[in-house]
Amino acid sequence: MRKNIRSRLFITASVLAFGAMSSVGAFEALPQQPPIPKDNPMSPAKVELGKQLFFDPRLSSNGTLSCNSCHDVSGSGTDNRAVSLGVGAKAGGRNAPTVWNAAFMTAQFWDGRAATLEAQAKGPILNAIEMTMPDEQAVIDRLSSIPGYKEQFAKVFGGPNSLTYDNLAKAIAAYERTLITPNSPFDRYIKGDKKALSAAALRGMKEVQAIGCTGCHNGVNFAGPALPMGEGFYQKFPTFTDNDYVKKYKLDEDVGRSMVTKNDADQHMFRVPTWRNVALTAPYFHNGSVKTLHEAVRVMAKTQLDKDLAGQQVDDIVEFLNSLTGEFPKQTLPRLPGTPNMSVINE
Repeated sequence: MRKNIRSRLFITASVLAFGAMSSVGAFEALPQQPPIPKDNPMSPAKVELGKQLFFDPRLSSNGTLSCNSCHDVSGSGTDNRAVSLGVGAKAGGRNAPTVWNAAFMTAQFWDGRAATLEAQAKGPILNAIEMTMPDEQAVIDRLSSIPGYKEQFAKVFGGPNSLTYDNLAKAIAAYERTLITPNSPFDRYIKGDKKALSAAALRGMKEVQAIGCTGCHNGVNFAGPALPMGEGFYQKFPTFTDNDYVKKYKLDEDVGRSMVTKNDADQHMFRVPTWRNVALTAPYFHNGSVKTLHEAVRVMAKTQLDKDLAGQQVDDIVEFLNSLTGEFPKQTLPRLPGTPNMSVINE
């Protein structure tokens, strides 16, 4: 209980501090490299292994879905669906967050149930709606039947017993930490290129500060203040419910983080999502109910700040949000290790 109180006080203080700084235009550029945990150092071989696993549909029960199916790194890092479809076209319950810049988040999933990228990587493979593998041992048995993976795990992690579920997650997380999109127009502006932003984007930048958006969307990822890894930054959504948007877009039907914590205080609390590349990740919100960024801006202003924005305000804010689209490192399809003369898929 004391830890939760301290965390909430720290978050509140951080938000207030940023709000004070934002009045003089304090923003942060995206670093070239995210935090890297000491127990999972990066190496080219580990990143390559993680990339193969990220793209390998054999991590799903019937060999039809990979991590990339819902987090497409050839595009937005999402599948641009309201909710993703798992094995057998079963619909998930929430919109797929982007994997781009996820390494800067201090908690993963909308409800923050995974403290790290490693923990997040373990979830979808075993999820009964997503990739539907029955248990960790079934995953390891399948990968162990692929000679190339046995060799790579031994090379990357050392030893004959290195093909483990923990190491699978470490490899995928290592690859995901390369998915960074720096050098957006906004980043170039912050670093001194005053021609990088249009007049409309500059107006939008001032607008999000003036109306209070940056009370939550701050920090290098515009997803909240810097917190220790595992401590997510959460806000209630929707906050103001006496408006037509809540019913129209069914915004209050998901109780959010309380499904994980079983704590009534976490009712409708969600991890604050990133604004980076938000122009590319429609549809919006935890249920993917809003199709356009213009509408998402209007909904957020009303449900979170109880403000009705004029058309020009919305246009300018959207222009600013577009300036947060960064440069995407080129992605190529990996060559997956084969299984000569046999298949590992039994369905």
